[in-house]
Amino acid sequence: MTDPKDTINIENVVASTGIGQELDLQSVAMDLEGADYDPEQFPGLVYRTQEPKSAALIFRSGKIVCTGAKSTDDVHESLEIVFDKLRELQIPVDDDPEITVQNIVTSADLGENLNLNAIAIGLGLENIEYEPEQFPGLVYRLDEPSVVALLFGSGKLVITGGKQPTDAEAAVDVIISRLSELGLLNGSF
Repeated sequence: MTDPKDTINIENVVASTGIGQELDLQSVAMDLEGADYDPEQFPGLVYRTQEPKSAALIFRSGKIVCTGAKSTDDVHESLEIVFDKLRELQIPVDDDPEITVQNIVTSADLGENLNLNAIAIGLGLENIEYEPEQFPGLVYRLDEPSVVALLFGSGKLVITGGKQPTDAEAAVDVIISRLSELGLLNGSF
């Protein structure tokens, strides 16, 4: 059986940074090729990079949020492209602005079907939300690592709230351990 940790896949990395000064987004939008800016729809300017693929949300305050990247390296590479584009527009940007990962969303597969009703009872209600009429997944809030895992009857997982890729591995370990202790997992990992 495949080790569930080998199935972990980063789906999205969200990070934030800033250039420490206010921007005239209308002016930036006119000069930055490929920028989308419609303040009636969204207060920030959207600039998409293709390689690596991501979107930078640039706000008037100078704050920038990068989303859609598939790795922390891609976040840094994408934001470096954005910084260079802003520098080309004569907007001063520090050589190495601080970039903070806010959220890493990963998926994984336990490789077997799960009885979510039994899991909800077994794990106890203090860390669990499970309302199958509202949402087909069970929401499991872990303390360590501090992430939220969505468990689905198919055995698939979505782990969100991680700050580093290893948080997903730790979460999968905790989930396997807890479900095994409860006798709710057949696999031998």
